[in-house]
This record gives sequence, structure tokens and C-alpha cells, in this order.
Amino acid sequence: MTTTAPLPIDVVSDVVCPWCFIGKRLLEKAIALKPEIPVEVHYRPYFLNPWVPREGMSREDYLITKFGSVERYNSNNQRVVEAAAYAGLTYARDKIKRQPNTLDCHRLILWADPNAAQMEQRLMELYFSEGADLTNRDVLVQAAADCGLNADEVRQWLASDKDVERIEIEANAAKEAGIDGVPCFIFGKVIAVSGAQSPEHLAQAIERAAAELARRVAAE
Repeated sequence: MTTTAPLPIDVVSDVVCPWCFIGKRLLEKAIALKPEIPVEVHYRPYFLNPWVPREGMSREDYLITKFGSVERYNSNNQRVVEAAAYAGLTYARDKIKRQPNTLDCHRLILWADPNAAQMEQRLMELYFSEGADLTNRDVLVQAAADCGLNADEVRQWLASDKDVERIEIEANAAKEAGIDGVPCFIFGKVIAVSGAQSPEHLAQAIERAAAELARRVAAE
């Protein structure tokens, strides 16, 4: 089943959400299962932890504040580590020493369009696999350069308020729309799937959304 235009897929996510890291990979596998359906993926901002200060905070303080203790988090988090490994990803949680506010990360993803997926992937790999400090401007500038952006230009933009309000409005709009957990995949604006679901489940949603959009076009 195909439609004239690519099926839009909006991915509401945050780069510090481990299930978003996994979900992105699962979505890519789902898209590969439906090569006959052209898609166009857009990444939408979400603040998993809007209370984290703009300069970030220590990972230990973050885990204690949100989960009660580092040990409690680790004991409940093993299935996420295993799910990442199963998806072919590395979640090296012990390498993470700093918990960032992700406003600037979302700005980079916006600026990287049409290579937003590459930018999102690079930031997630830096955070989850390499334990990089995403509050460090040099880290962000290098990530942007790795994804084809002009380093000097990005450094100037990060030092300004460019697109800060736009990101905040979009992230708040997601919560106001009722999205209280990520990742959230919205297929063709007709089907929403929450959570890091299996590639097969996501592929079914792609097929159903494409069929519904094709039906609507035929009825016009």
C-alpha cells in the first residue's frame, strides 16, 4: 500500500531517554520491514526532565533526586540495558557522570534538518555509549560538526537564544496534547504508538496509517 506522498512519522523523544534510544533503532527496523511505503521521519522535542537546570547536574544527584538512590536505579534499570544490547546498542550507564538539560540538544537536532536523525543518533551515542557531557559546549559543537554543520556558526548560535522559545513551545505542546511518556510515534497524524514497541508492531502501524491516508485521498 503506497500513497502519493511519503507517510509522515513524528517521533516525540528526548536524547537522554533510554527507551527513546532503543525506540529509534526499532523504528528504523520497522521502516525496513515496509520498503514499499515511503516515509518521512521528523523528530519532535520533549523534556523528560524539565527540572534539570540549564547547566546540568551530576548524574549521582540526578538519580538520587529522581529515583531515591543510584543503587535503586541500577537494580530497576538492568532490563533497559539488556533491551539496548538486544537492539544492537550500547548503554554504558556507569560512564554517565553528568545529567544534562536537553534544550541545546534539541536545538542542534532542529538545526541539523534534514539530517536530524543523524544528529539525534550522534547525541544519543555520545550520552549513552560514551558517557559524554552534553552540557559541554565543545562536545555539542563537535557533534554538530560531525553531522555536517558549521562549527563556528553553531557555537555562535548556542551562545544566543536562537530557537530557544520555539523548542520550549513545541516541547510544552507535546505535553499539553497528552503525551506523558516517550518515545511516542505518530504515524500520518492518524495513529499514535507509545513506547519502544517491537519492529513488527511499529511496521503494522506504518501499514495501517498508510492505508488510512490512501483511503482518505481516494474519498476526496
